[in-house]
Amino acid sequence: MKLIKKILFVLLFFIATAGYSQEWKHNLEEAKKEAAEQNKEILLVFSGSDWCGPCIKLDKNVWQSDAFKAESQKKWVLIKADFPKKKADLLSPELTANNEKLAEKYDKEGDFPLVVLLDKTGKVIGKKGYVNISAEDYIMAIHSLEN
Repeated sequence: MKLIKKILFVLLFFIATAGYSQEWKHNLEEAKKEAAEQNKEILLVFSGSDWCGPCIKLDKNVWQSDAFKAESQKKWVLIKADFPKKKADLLSPELTANNEKLAEKYDKEGDFPLVVLLDKTGKVIGKKGYVNISAEDYIMAIHSLEN
């Protein structure tokens, strides 16, 4: 009986988390290529996933929402530049260097979280910080950067 409960728990966990998975890229050149091929813009997110309270809220309330998943699949190529601090969450040296390079170009002020909307060539269209609003309203705020 315990084994069945464990198996059910693991299955439910994977089903629940699979519905909220995002395809976040890390390489800007790959993202630009994909954005050009699919005629999409690029949404670059700077995050401190294990220390920044607003970053964690944005992830939970917006990035993991069904509304954002649906909209992002249609409109954006997603890139996340994460800057974790806890030893257990540290990224590879290559990914850390890549994220630092993105920050040098797009987040010189070191704002967290910062959402940067780019065109398919990597040119900044607009920037948005954290606002405590619904996922749907945050999506509309991202779209308002396009104007």
